[in-house]
Amino acid sequence: MSFSDVAGWSGLGFVLTALIVNLLYVRDGLPFPMSGKKMDEVVASLATVGDALKRPSMLAPLSWLCTTVFAAGMLSALWTPTQGLGAWALVGFAGVLMQNVTFSCVEALRFGLAAAAEHGRGSTAGLWALSNVLFGFNQVFLAAALVGFSIAGTDTGFLPAWHGWLGYLSAALLFVSSSASPYNVEGTSRTALLGLLGWLGWIAWIIACSIALLGG
Repeated sequence: MSFSDVAGWSGLGFVLTALIVNLLYVRDGLPFPMSGKKMDEVVASLATVGDALKRPSMLAPLSWLCTTVFAAGMLSALWTPTQGLGAWALVGFAGVLMQNVTFSCVEALRFGLAAAAEHGRGSTAGLWALSNVLFGFNQVFLAAALVGFSIAGTDTGFLPAWHGWLGYLSAALLFVSSSASPYNVEGTSRTALLGLLGWLGWIAWIIACSIALLGG
């Protein structure tokens, strides 16, 4: 199996893993950053979370590994330094790496929140605010990945024009949502829908890229 095939399957693996994790969070009633829940509801939920937080988090390292391999496959397919497009491919690769690093912090913060809610509760509000803003800021790295890979992909002919525009639109939605993060400290976000639509666009974009890698 070629590395392009491995990267393609990794992209599809990330999508599947991300959907499973989010379904587990919804099923177990775990609070999402920028979910609009009041602080008392967040504390009550986190104080009794137990192993429900651990189960979906076990899949997080797999999702980060999958996105890293996927991004490396995209970089390999789009690396054309003589045309000046290699820099845009690097922007996309860097965006994925930064997203993984930032979201690992968001994931770890969830355990800090659960511990604070169960034992002391005094620091829960501060940790919740940090989690909300960091989660929001993280979207700019997804936007960077979408823009970088979309420009390099369409200019080299690896991605069709519609695929590039999907990336640009999703990136714009994510960037607007990210820019509003300082106003979402308490967990209520007027741009949450934009961020959700941008994330769904990111998922669809990855699926299409993965298919392109498998066909390469």
